Parts: sequence; structure tokens; C-alpha cells
Amino acid sequence: MSSGLEMNPWRLLKLEVNDAFTNMAIDEAIMKARIEGTVPNTLRFYQWKPSAVTIGRFQNISQEVHIENCEKHGVDVVRRITGGGAVYHDCDGEITYSVVVNEKDLGSTDVIVAYNLICNGLIEAAKALGVTADFNLGDPKHCPNIAIGGRKISGSAQSHKKGVLLQHGSFLLDIDLEKMFTFLKVPWAKSLEEVLNIAQKRLTSIKHELNSTISLDSAYQALVTGFQKALNIQLIEGELTSYERSLAEKLRREKFTVDEWNLTGKV
Repeated sequence: MSSGLEMNPWRLLKLEVNDAFTNMAIDEAIMKARIEGTVPNTLRFYQWKPSAVTIGRFQNISQEVHIENCEKHGVDVVRRITGGGAVYHDCDGEITYSVVVNEKDLGSTDVIVAYNLICNGLIEAAKALGVTADFNLGDPKHCPNIAIGGRKISGSAQSHKKGVLLQHGSFLLDIDLEKMFTFLKVPWAKSLEEVLNIAQKRLTSIKHELNSTISLDSAYQALVTGFQKALNIQLIEGELTSYERSLAEKLRREKFTVDEWNLTGKV
């Protein structure tokens, strides 16, 4: 059965590096432009410099983040417009993807169907790199994700607005758990050692699974090919429009760098 995804080419925004506030502003700007019908469905890849912690739209920042450690180490902290939990984004350890798509083009408005369809892009990318990953439905507390042997390698989150879906998430190339939990709080844990023992059983990375380092370019190419295959789409390299750029600058300035948004979720 055709999903309709192959109908029109999608725009590919190739891998770039920004700070956390810019990354979140660009994702929202693309979503607004897609709602207005001025841009096509878009697949974007990015990294974070400096490293960052993002928190979910509805989370309490003081319960999720060691804010003082982030300040001390120069790690950005930003609230997303998507749901889900707090995530540490290492500047070298991951590639983040975002998909902005009209839900009609996905062929379903069901949240789990959308997660499954888009996460298949990550599964195909992992396969191209020599690793077998599976879709994991998640549970009421955790968004669907992909895992290798039960250990998460990619978490994603969504926002839905006016018939357009934004889904973005991480793809872990390498992982430093001690660093991660210097910035993320785990309220039930009595010690860092306790967190690390559990995290080692729950999280993994491409490097860990392959027992070797892969180049950033190899990972990026695998992701582009993986999404193209999974979604049965043609990707055409493009740029942000001038409208998206100016809107992203405005959102960065008036929303994502503003304490009120990051602390309370209101602007």
C-alpha cells in the first residue's frame, strides 16, 4: 500500500552545527513555515556546540537538570516545544535529526504510527552501519525510541500543530555516561555509581555496538540513506528560506534564550 510519501520530493537540510537555542528556533521556524505551506516536508540534521541539555515541553527544569553543573561546564540548557524527557546532547557524541511533515503526507495522524514510520529511518541507518536496531513502543513515561538488544540508542519527541508534525531526536554515535549524569538529575538515585550501573544496561551507542569509531560523515550518509529508504522519499538538498531564517532569529531572541520560557514554559 502506498503511503503517499513518495509523491513530492522532500527538502534535505544537511548536517550543521549550532548552539541549542538556534537549533530549537530553527526547528520551530520550519514547522511554522510548513503550516503556512511555504516550504516542503523537511528532513534536517544538526549537532550541538556547545553541548546542551534539552528538557521536554512540560517538564520542571529544577527536577531534571543540574543547572549549576551546566553553568560551570558551559553546557546550554533549553526547553523544547516537543514533549518527552530531558536529554543530554554531547557536541561530539550524536547527530540529531528533525522531520517536519504534513500529517496527511504520512498517511496517518496516529502518534505511534508516525513514530514507527519515522524511526524506521534510524533503524535503516543503524543497519547500514552494521547494527540491528528495533522499534520500542515506550510507555506512558517514555516516548517511543529505538534500541539495540534492549538498550536505547535513539530517543525522539513530537509536537503536532495544525496538521503538521515535528519529530526530532538523537542518534548516539558515542556516549559518556559519567558526563551525561553530571548534567541530568536522577531523583531516585543515591549515588552516581548507582545511576551508571543502571544506565549501562539501558543506553548504548554505535561505537559501543561496533567496538570501533565511525566517521561523522559515514553516520550522516547512513542517516540520509536510511530515511530516504524508510520513508520512500526523494531528498533534495536545500537551504532555509529567508523567512525561516528571520523567524528563527526572532524565536531564538524572544523565546529560546529567555529565562521565563526555559524555566516555566511560558513566554
